[in-house]
Amino acid sequence: MSEAAGFGKHELGTAVDEAWLDEHELEIVRGRVPMVYVEAVPVRLDEVGRVTHVGLLLRAMADATISRAIVSGRVLWGETVREALQRHLDKDLGPSAFARVPAAPAPFTVVEYMPDRARTGYHDPRQHAVSLAYLVPVEGECHPSQEALEFVWISSEEAAGSAVSAEMTGGQDRIVRLALAHAGQLP
Repeated sequence: MSEAAGFGKHELGTAVDEAWLDEHELEIVRGRVPMVYVEAVPVRLDEVGRVTHVGLLLRAMADATISRAIVSGRVLWGETVREALQRHLDKDLGPSAFARVPAAPAPFTVVEYMPDRARTGYHDPRQHAVSLAYLVPVEGECHPSQEALEFVWISSEEAAGSAVSAEMTGGQDRIVRLALAHAGQLP
């Protein structure tokens, strides 16, 4: 990469083990390339596989709010989507959450976050991001990371309601409702 490309003397590595960009590199890339993310809606299932509860984090968001949120994060260079999902679920919910990511995960929807909230209805002030959204059953105990202020299980009916929607930003409330609709549980 040349200095004219905006990277200066430090070039971006392409080795698989160079998974993270420093803040300056990330800012440059975010300004030029859509970022790939995964999002997971953690759920509890009953004995016949119906969604009974949705798990939500309380955390500081990219738009400088404190909001309810689903599990979300970037896919790193050389990382499969499944590996990214598992990494973010383990990081956000703790390794004893026992998230059941399928062997061949398929998203229930793809969302496109934009700095301009009017473009898609999904908003991230930092970047244009394409996010693959998954419904992931969780069987164990959740102990959220230090980045989260809280983690709660709420009923699927409550998760689809306007009170929870008002506590979420960036369009993630729509993702929760799409997940419940995908599971046939939208009240």
